[in-house]
Amino acid sequence: MKNRKEIQLFHQLSRLKIDIGFVVLLFLFISCSEEKINPDIDLTIEEENIPVQESWNSKVFFTEEGKLKGILYSDHLRAFNEPKEKLLDGLQFDFYDEEGNRTSQLTAKRGRIDELTQDMYAIDSVVAINDSSNVKLETDELMWRKKDDKIVTDKFVRITSDEEIIEGYGFESDQQIKNYIIRNITYQTIAKKKNEK
Repeated sequence: MKNRKEIQLFHQLSRLKIDIGFVVLLFLFISCSEEKINPDIDLTIEEENIPVQESWNSKVFFTEEGKLKGILYSDHLRAFNEPKEKLLDGLQFDFYDEEGNRTSQLTAKRGRIDELTQDMYAIDSVVAINDSSNVKLETDELMWRKKDDKIVTDKFVRITSDEEIIEGYGFESDQQIKNYIIRNITYQTIAKKKNEK
């Protein structure tokens, strides 16, 4: 009888060892897989360098008193809180008149919008074209001031029209590129007509 109780006790201890071994293996398995689910987080990134908003193929409307002033198209837009600005990659800005007709278009590789003033800065390979007169402005950098709808730059500019080609430094114009001033003209010539050789 004593021998039988010892055998039963031996079997119970064996089952208990197996159950404990299974629990230990399960715990080890869960511990290992938890490391894969929760990787280490890099806390060295500065918070102010992270955009609060980011979008691709964006369309932003500029209005004043309910009237459309312009539409900005951007391949990639990033908005930041400090400083309050939007950074743009691949931009196109269409300007509109009081009647809502598009008057001119500006393109650039990069840009920036100051959120406080709503001024827009176009940077790198900037081209602005008047839709009706085909006046073309080329420069490296310019600013559109929202408060007076002026396009300004102190950089080198090249203006091409059907009548003339003008180059110089410093430029100011209405957003239609109809009434413009070049402050320091360095080159000017009469444009050749298309049928002239």
